[in-house]
Amino acid sequence: MRKFIFILLIFLSAALVYLSFGELESIVMTLRQGNFWFLALALLVQSAWFLVSGLTYRSLYRLFHMEGPLFKLSLLSAAANFVSTIAPSAGMGGIVVFISDANRNGQSPGKVTVISVLYVFLDYVAFLFVLALGLIVLFRRNDLDPSEIAASVVIFVIAAGMGFLLYLGSRSADALGNALAWMARLVNRIARPLIHRDYLSEARAHEFAHEMAADLRSLPERPRSLIKPILYAFANKALMMFILVASFMSFDVPFSVETIIGGFAISYLFLIVSPTPSGIGIVEGIMPLALSSLRVEWSQAVVITLTYRAITFWFPLGIGGWAFRQLHMNEE
Repeated sequence: MRKFIFILLIFLSAALVYLSFGELESIVMTLRQGNFWFLALALLVQSAWFLVSGLTYRSLYRLFHMEGPLFKLSLLSAAANFVSTIAPSAGMGGIVVFISDANRNGQSPGKVTVISVLYVFLDYVAFLFVLALGLIVLFRRNDLDPSEIAASVVIFVIAAGMGFLLYLGSRSADALGNALAWMARLVNRIARPLIHRDYLSEARAHEFAHEMAADLRSLPERPRSLIKPILYAFANKALMMFILVASFMSFDVPFSVETIIGGFAISYLFLIVSPTPSGIGIVEGIMPLALSSLRVEWSQAVVITLTYRAITFWFPLGIGGWAFRQLHMNEE
């Protein structure tokens, strides 16, 4: 089964590259015109992003009295990012990578699931802060569109729902179980006409809720221990904005702090809510519009977008595929 999943993911990634071949050609032509040193700096910062992700997971692992080597956690994070890209699921698809590693090493899958959900939740919290600043920038310039407001509401609802489930689990295993069972029933109603059976087990939802609740109850006792992973989550977003800065500098395009915050906020917003893998095809259309509304010339906005996406999407996708392969080889 694991080999089948591995082959399926590799096939999907190959299909993604094939369907995006035209964009890749444009990216290569664009990067050839940029300043090599600023592009190298951007790649270095993106590599630091993997390290910060590993540090975030390590701080969350220690929160639940678990340990893991920093390199391995960074590798798992890169592989999880790869899986979430190939199989979009609001950032949650990569959890299977951590659960698989936990099962292989005799760790609690429930704890690892809580850690992964917390990671995604903190990532959303950090982004919502940046998004609020970005929306203020667009509002001040009278460039705030209904689509951006609607997408922001979607992100807020997802983050609020995730936070509510975490809070519910910290208070009552039965309440969390009922909520998960309700969600399972909803999914089954949608899936039953297609597969003619229940896709999710309500009984398993209650069992899983009790596993998660046992770990979540300890969080209110150590609220200060969340400070470090929260800071790492904000550092993660700061690094991505710095990559955007390096993209501007590599083509000697003038920018302001408002341009960086607004451009990053809108591009990352539609990356999350987009139905395509990591917003491919969507972000490439939205980001130049956002940058041009922030007084960047259209031709320059397109160049910046292609450069930024090459470093924050295609480079991590390649590293994530390699990391996934390494982890799969370790299982054999």
